[in-house]
Amino acid sequence: MNKKKKILLLEDDTNLGFILTEHLEMNGFAVHLCNNGVDGLSAYRKQKFSLCLVDVMMPKKDGFTVAKEIRQIDNQIPIIFLTAKSLKEDRIEGLKIGADDYITKPFSMEELLLRINAVLKRASDDGSNNPLATEFTIGKIHFDFRKSRLKVSDKKIISLTTKEAELLAVLCLHANNVVERDQILNTVWNDDSYYSARSMDVYVSKLRKYLKADPTLSIINIHGKGYKLLIDT
Repeated sequence: MNKKKKILLLEDDTNLGFILTEHLEMNGFAVHLCNNGVDGLSAYRKQKFSLCLVDVMMPKKDGFTVAKEIRQIDNQIPIIFLTAKSLKEDRIEGLKIGADDYITKPFSMEELLLRINAVLKRASDDGSNNPLATEFTIGKIHFDFRKSRLKVSDKKIISLTTKEAELLAVLCLHANNVVERDQILNTVWNDDSYYSARSMDVYVSKLRKYLKADPTLSIINIHGKGYKLLIDT
């Protein structure tokens, strides 16, 4: 029998928390529910979870703050934000923190389960059947896709999130060539919606910062087409 995947659920609405817990457990998950950010972060530090489902508007410590602190500990655990906010700025803020996805209230359980399963599938892929699973040397930087790590120097290793690694792998496979936006979106995000496109732009900005360690590397935007990983030799 497969061990149930455990979800850390942070939701301060008692009724919604109960409903989400019940439905997730009916669908084969184990759920640990916390109704404030402080308790949620404490639970995360004491137990092992497969995924964090985090409401943005939380008492004591808001969801963004909780996610930032989790990301300081673990760059890999999937995080999905639950938010009543529809402002683009809030969604972009969540993506900058390193969220894997977000879902706006009100939402259906079917949609939530689809998003959870999609994120878990990406996170659990060990690369054995993934054509992107390989290692790259770009300039002076070594990129290990399977381990989601950038070795910038003997003393500096950067851990990447799953999406950062997948995005960089796509660019590396087409180094010095333009990769169309739609191709990246469908490969890494599995859709080409507006919000996925904004998410991609955020992650490209993050990768640019990581690659600054080598001045021969750059990710350039080809207007109206896509992105190119330029290796200046």
